[in-house]
Amino acid sequence: MSNVDTRQVNRDSLFLLANLRVTGQDGVHRIKVRNLSPGGMMAEGEVRVTRGSLVTVELRNIGWVDGSVAWRQDNRFGIAFIEEIDPKLARAAGPAGDPEPLHAAPSFARTAPPAAPDPARLRKI
Repeated sequence: MSNVDTRQVNRDSLFLLANLRVTGQDGVHRIKVRNLSPGGMMAEGEVRVTRGSLVTVELRNIGWVDGSVAWRQDNRFGIAFIEEIDPKLARAAGPAGDPEPLHAAPSFARTAPPAAPDPARLRKI
């Protein structure tokens, strides 16, 4: 899809917290999800990323999703997902008895760092 085509994709405006890992950087960053579509999202946070940075974001009820930074302006940036997701899943309430509410600090011991995405599978934007 061209840039003009992608602007026509429906987005869910919402406010969620998510975890973000940036390839080549240590640690997990907490970010705000401002809008979400099957092919990407707008995030907000104090994270050092540049256009083209490979990232992995953990979305509620979806899990870790690979992508790349499509744009950045101030503390907001766009992420283009490698594979499309169902954004309605992230909107749904978490599983009953979920030990990690959305607003809580993440439990880093539960998940291993993701492998670097395969460059051959990255979407061209």
